[in-house]
Amino acid sequence: MEEKKQLLFVIDRIRKLRGEKGMSQMELSNRANLSQSFLASIEAGKKQPSVLTIIKIANALEVSPKLFFQESETKTKQQIKDEIANLLELL
Repeated sequence: MEEKKQLLFVIDRIRKLRGEKGMSQMELSNRANLSQSFLASIEAGKKQPSVLTIIKIANALEVSPKLFFQESETKTKQQIKDEIANLLELL
């Protein structure tokens, strides 16, 4: 399920950034050196982009490829203990 969630995040990010830049699928695909049909398939969730494809898209959008990946929030044991202590204080 995590993979599907990540893919949906990537698709949403591509659409959002493309829209913010005022680019059509055709323009983005040309700049990224991808076929328009392949980009359309990615945005429709029918194809999964490789990391190289994401980098090409990011470069074409003039953004960091990091924007296409969700950072998982990994908490340390101390952070978890602090959160529990804060919650217990509320009781």
